[in-house]
Amino acid sequence: MELKVLKIDGTESGKTVVLDDQVFGIEPNDHAIYLDVVQYLANKRQGTAKSKDRSEIAYSTKKLGRQKGGGGARHGSLKANIFVGGGRVFGPKPRDYRTKLNKKVKQLARFSALSYKAQDNAIKVVEPFKMDAPKTKEFLGIIKALKAGDRKVLFVLPENSDNIYLSSRNLPEVKVITVDELNTYNIMNSYSLVFVDGVQDILSQRVKS
Repeated sequence: MELKVLKIDGTESGKTVVLDDQVFGIEPNDHAIYLDVVQYLANKRQGTAKSKDRSEIAYSTKKLGRQKGGGGARHGSLKANIFVGGGRVFGPKPRDYRTKLNKKVKQLARFSALSYKAQDNAIKVVEPFKMDAPKTKEFLGIIKALKAGDRKVLFVLPENSDNIYLSSRNLPEVKVITVDELNTYNIMNSYSLVFVDGVQDILSQRVKS
């Protein structure tokens, strides 16, 4: 697949790049994408949810009434779950939600997500540029000039740039990451991708490694 490289003002630079079919042209595997997204979201969970059971409630342990002859059910403690303020039955406990996934499955999922975006013509390539200072208005002008859309734009850099990142931090619909941070969830959670020229070559090299 061939794409034109754009300048930051939205005009064509005269250069084109060819996207590697091994990365952007494979038959997408939906199940691999599902597994990778589930693992990503599970690994982000803190797992600190906790409720008290009846052994942890600060109530008296005095028996409420005699065992028989009271005319009702037998109760031994206000800590029982049937009483307001009592302990919770089968409540959440701190746990680790992290799961493991094979590297090749994760790579297949990432390339499948990129192939979906390529099929939808949702990838744009812009020539490398620098920002002398963090300026949100200037960066927003670049996004609009590239016609990347106004809903969830993923901007991918070949290497970290503090000024570009800081310029985008106040834009809720734009996320700036480096190619090393690119994952299946971020790709699928965006409507369009903007690659700074060079990102596609780094992704192609990872197929061979």
